[in-house]
Amino acid sequence: MTYNQGMDTIIIGAGLSGLAAGIRLAMFDKKVCIVEKHTVVGGLNSFYSRKNRLFDVGLHAMTNFTPKGVRSSPLGKLLKQLRFSHDDFRLCQQEMSEIRFPDSSLCFTNEFEFFRQEVAEKFPAQIDGFNKLVEKIRNYDELSLEGADGLSSRPVLESFINDPVLIDMLFCPLMYYGNAREGDMDFYQFVIMFKSIFIEGFSKPQGGMNYILNLMVQRYKDLGGEMRLGNGVKAINTRQGSVSSVTLEDGEELATQAVLSSMGYIETMRCCEPEIPAIEICETGQVSFMESLFVVDKMPRDLGYDKSIVFFSTQPRFDYKVPADLIETSTGVLCCSNNFKYPEPLEEGLIRLTNLANFGKWDGLPRKDYIAAKKECRARALDALFTFFPDFSENMVFLDSFTPKTIKKYTGHINGAVYGAPEKIKNGKTPVKNLYICGTDQGFLGIIGATLSGISMANLHVLQ
Repeated sequence: MTYNQGMDTIIIGAGLSGLAAGIRLAMFDKKVCIVEKHTVVGGLNSFYSRKNRLFDVGLHAMTNFTPKGVRSSPLGKLLKQLRFSHDDFRLCQQEMSEIRFPDSSLCFTNEFEFFRQEVAEKFPAQIDGFNKLVEKIRNYDELSLEGADGLSSRPVLESFINDPVLIDMLFCPLMYYGNAREGDMDFYQFVIMFKSIFIEGFSKPQGGMNYILNLMVQRYKDLGGEMRLGNGVKAINTRQGSVSSVTLEDGEELATQAVLSSMGYIETMRCCEPEIPAIEICETGQVSFMESLFVVDKMPRDLGYDKSIVFFSTQPRFDYKVPADLIETSTGVLCCSNNFKYPEPLEEGLIRLTNLANFGKWDGLPRKDYIAAKKECRARALDALFTFFPDFSENMVFLDSFTPKTIKKYTGHINGAVYGAPEKIKNGKTPVKNLYICGTDQGFLGIIGATLSGISMANLHVLQ
């Protein structure tokens, strides 16, 4: 059946970009419906429950932290556009994070000058070049919605810094937090992530992503927005180059004036009826991860884990690529939620470990071997970790893991590619004139970036 009155906009996906776009449009009395194939919201940054414990998935922390009153920052713009106050988000800053390599480490906080001093002390011969790089980064317009300039990061960094280890150390957190491309990243994305992580910084909301998502859902519903959970999109119906309606998995057809999709560019094009052939020229994303969560019987700092987030490589050089095996254990990300400045301590200790993983290898496993492979890979990852960090194996009271197959199942991203396709659609346009992209494949990165992506695309394409 067809929705009788029709919608001004249908938003595909109830992740952060979809929710933000929905709020923004509903604020201007647009008739909006968010459709989501799963029964919970959040997409790449959701949550799940195990053994009466609630766990966040996706990024370990929010980037782009700035204090109350800073309105020109990405966080400040987000709050203004969605009419939230800084206090509404209940953000708790990191204590200190670290980039740890075999022969050097760099610590950073939410005060950039601390990080600059770390670079000066650990790499004194590189500080002048580093400062010139920072000047270029500060003056670069990374949020322009015009086409990418094709500038790669590595040659830019090498023009300022001649120590390959420092270059690798700068790349390590930025790639883990938003890079869809192996080995290098577009310079505008490097700038986005450098500003997000080093110049602004990390925080976590009190109550986790569940709190932030519920806050946004409630705002959206209060503004009159509609939401369909557990009922994904079967087809985006096009006529003469325009979307006319969307067919849901249960057969319901919703007429609409526009569609804003956060499911990914290629994934969106494949949903079009008839399918859009232009997707053949697009490179699919490959970068994915295995994530393990360990509840421990002590606070992590009592076990030797006193940093908020650690980006590490146990090898002298960092290589960000899809591993040949199921996972890569020589590099990863550690996050200890307890080491953020919460007003009250968390009830339990939690350590999260993220490793690069190969979707194809995981997807090719027979069902009977999948669970055993998860356990074996988790054990390998811990063995490698404990050559570089203290052993907490005797302190674990609960553990859980998910793989690229899990990511594909719950996000729909081809190859379980967390950051989507390497080529981003910065202006959000597709070959269908009233079908637009937001979120991962639009190109704004991180939790704040994804939210701003939804806002920006709604402003640019629907509210003008």
